[in-house]
Amino acid sequence: MTAHLAITMGDPAGIGPEIIVKACRALAPRLARGTLKLLIIGHGGALDQARADFAPDLFIPRVSAEDDWPVLAFLPAGEERAPITTGQLSAEAGRFAYLAIEQGVRLAEAGRVAALVTAPLNKEALNDAGYHYAGHTEMLAALTGRKGSVMMLAHGNMRVSHVTTHVALEDVPKRVTPERIRLVLDLTQDALRRMGIARPHIAVAALNPHAGEGGLFGRQDIEVVTPTIAAAVADGMHVTGPVPGDTVFVKLRAGQFDAVVAMYHDQGHIPVKLLGFHVNPETGKWDALSGVNITLGLPVIRTSVDHGTAFDIAGQGIASERSLIEAIELAEQLAGQRETAA
Repeated sequence: MTAHLAITMGDPAGIGPEIIVKACRALAPRLARGTLKLLIIGHGGALDQARADFAPDLFIPRVSAEDDWPVLAFLPAGEERAPITTGQLSAEAGRFAYLAIEQGVRLAEAGRVAALVTAPLNKEALNDAGYHYAGHTEMLAALTGRKGSVMMLAHGNMRVSHVTTHVALEDVPKRVTPERIRLVLDLTQDALRRMGIARPHIAVAALNPHAGEGGLFGRQDIEVVTPTIAAAVADGMHVTGPVPGDTVFVKLRAGQFDAVVAMYHDQGHIPVKLLGFHVNPETGKWDALSGVNITLGLPVIRTSVDHGTAFDIAGQGIASERSLIEAIELAEQLAGQRETAA
């Protein structure tokens, strides 16, 4: 039986409400058939405005957590205390971004929803509201009481997990430990298997240029990364590396690997986002984005759009829902409830 996926609105002053109603409109045939069920969690006023502006024919009834939900429904994340202005940063918007995630996590832990799909939040607004997290990943780890989560980005066959993410570059080497690398490898292999890849081939990107060039550019790849890979291989995993960072993603794109483990945020994010952003050559601006952010290692399934709140274009009707639809589809797959569309 198909279970609901929860879509958390993120920052209601950003493009989250717009891309949510656009995605629901695009997915209306599946909703009508009942092969997809969505529960939107967030700010009611922002959703009502987005629906009126961009999908006036879309009916999204309000429900409570205890209700028997229809295939498409909206659950308020909390009480609306102050107005929220589209495109403007505010603590009230940050508060709702947190409350939506908190509500979604509790419903997932109770088995009411099969997965969380998150729209973007703004870290400054979140912190202004008193929730001091670097982003969704850290917040979800705290709410679920689970340490050691891993961020994976996916765009087509470009799947990249990260040993470190939101830390200063100078702190990365000390966080590249055998224990952390092995955790990332194990969680990446598990995710790839849930995506239908029976025997995943994972590459590990080198920390240093040219994998350290025999120790001339650092010894971490020789003394830490290489022995950890050897241990994983001895345990039956199909792992290659360390592969120099300037070639490993080309090989991934060519299909030589099923995923890459990147050592730090920009090493993994830049190749995926470079391919995922579609730039209009006439305007020089991006007009679409493909890609999904997945949090591995949590007791709940979470996928997300691979972009930010885009305050500069919020409410203008030009935000693309493509990444959100991809996040919904991947959440279904990870939850094991994807059904073939007729």
